[in-house]
Amino acid sequence: MLVVNKGEKVKVRIRVNGVWYEKYVSPRMLLVDFLRDELNLTGTKVGCDTTTCGACTVLLNGKSVKSCTVLAVQADGGEVTTIEGLSVDSKLHPIQKAFEDNFALQCGFCTPGMIVQSYALLKENPNPTEEEIRDGIHGNICRCTGYQNIVKAIQDASRRM
Repeated sequence: MLVVNKGEKVKVRIRVNGVWYEKYVSPRMLLVDFLRDELNLTGTKVGCDTTTCGACTVLLNGKSVKSCTVLAVQADGGEVTTIEGLSVDSKLHPIQKAFEDNFALQCGFCTPGMIVQSYALLKENPNPTEEEIRDGIHGNICRCTGYQNIVKAIQDASRRM
C-alpha cells in the first residue's frame, strides 16, 4: 500500500491521446481534473461530480469511465482517450461528424461525453439497434431536449464507420 504524507504529491505516468505525460499530483486528484487542469484538455466536462450525468466520460484502457469518479493515480500506467483524441489531424471523427450533421449537438455540454460513450458502444457493437443505442447511452444525460437526434447521429455514425 502506498503511504503518502499530507500535502505530498505522487508521480503518475499516463498516456493521453497517444502522448505519455508524467506529472506529480495530489493522490486525491480526480482524473477529470488531471485532464483539464494539468493537461489543459478541456473537452471533457465536469457535470455532476456524482457519476450521474456522463459529461466527463473518457476511455481508460479502452473502456468508458466517468472520470469524475476515477482518481488520476488509478490511471497510472494506463491509456486515456478524450474527445480531443478522437479527431485526427483536425479532421472530425465520423461520430463527431454524424453528431454535427444530425443536429445532435444542442448546447454542447454533454456532447463530448455522449460522443466518447458512442465510440465505446460502436466499438463493441458496430450495428446497434435503436434500443441498444438508448441502452448504451443511458448513463449520459442531456438536459437540453430529447435524445432523438443523438440516437439518429449514432445510427448515422454506425453506417459511416
